[in-house]
Amino acid sequence: MSTTTVRPRPMCGVGVLDKAAVLLEIVEGGPATLVEMVALSGMSRPTTHRIAVAMERLGLLTRDVQGRFILGPRLGVLAVEVRQDRLAEAAVPVLAELAARTGLAARLYRRRGTLQICVGTSVDAFDGVDAMGGDPAAVGTARPASAGPGAQVLYAWAEPEELYEGLQRARFTPAQLAVVRRRGWAYGPDPIAPRAVSYAVPIRAASGTVAEALVLTGTGTRMPDAPDRQLSRAAADAAASLSDALLLGSGDLSPAGRPGS
Repeated sequence: MSTTTVRPRPMCGVGVLDKAAVLLEIVEGGPATLVEMVALSGMSRPTTHRIAVAMERLGLLTRDVQGRFILGPRLGVLAVEVRQDRLAEAAVPVLAELAARTGLAARLYRRRGTLQICVGTSVDAFDGVDAMGGDPAAVGTARPASAGPGAQVLYAWAEPEELYEGLQRARFTPAQLAVVRRRGWAYGPDPIAPRAVSYAVPIRAASGTVAEALVLTGTGTRMPDAPDRQLSRAAADAAASLSDALLLGSGDLSPAGRPGS
């Protein structure tokens, strides 16, 4: 249940937009039922339902498995294209060098509610995984954080309440996440594309919380049976650089350590 209290805010004067902004703020605090949105917004039930459904059609809202409203996938695109925070900017050269070093696709994912949003990618390295020759997880792509190593890393260190919510629809278990916490990484099949295998490590903010998941992806023939020293070292170097971007705010970064070190 969302516990967000709607605060006074500047109004644009366009009634439907002001009402939509109220509903977005409510859902930013967590999944909310229609009844909760009516109570927190102060709007009538028919008005709340009409605007929420319209926002759902536009991809600004969606629903979880319990039918509650959550932030929609279109906001992932807006978050990447409009906000362009320092981590997303710093990720560009880091991911490019990591892809060159490993020959694998390197991506950065951020969790937003029950979604994982791609905020950085090395498209050129995604060779042989996507049979169509494109990038199935381009920047701004949002998909459920319910399966795959990236999703496991994004949830493994989550607060108990968030973890409970995530596990309601996840294809991984609390026991699997306990293994991820102990090892510090996740490895295995990735639903991003057929026959894809991924290795994921956390990117931590100054508070110690996991801000992003760094994910290396390749076909089963290009990935080792288990993460080897070279793969682990390359990912750790890149993760350290991206964590530094959060701590220091520097956009002029490249992975610590040189290729082959």
